[in-house]
Amino acid sequence: MKTIRAICVILFLASSFSVLSQTVYTTKSGEKYHKENCRYLKYSKKAISLDRAKQLGYTACKVCKPTAANIKSKKTTNGNSLSGSNKSDTSKPKKTEATQCTGKTKSGKRCKRKTKNANGRCYQH
Repeated sequence: MKTIRAICVILFLASSFSVLSQTVYTTKSGEKYHKENCRYLKYSKKAISLDRAKQLGYTACKVCKPTAANIKSKKTTNGNSLSGSNKSDTSKPKKTEATQCTGKTKSGKRCKRKTKNANGRCYQH
């Protein structure tokens, strides 16, 4: 009976640690880590813990912004964030500069349009 209890306790602790670990996603060839619903994970997705991703030298995606607070707040059941603050970063206006589009034209040259899109492409690309 004691062995069954010990096994149950060990299984419970193992499952709770896996729930508490923050999971982020990487791509096969990328250098960034992402949230599960990031648009850059369209073609490949590999689950990894946040601590392990940082150890391997991955940096956070600038589009989905996977911070520990974002990932933890998603795992709560009652809707309250674990960080203790309900402030969002949307109160600060983001200043973005227009950059040259990274798309290619039919002739193979770089597009001359300017864009403020995060992906670096204009409306036509």
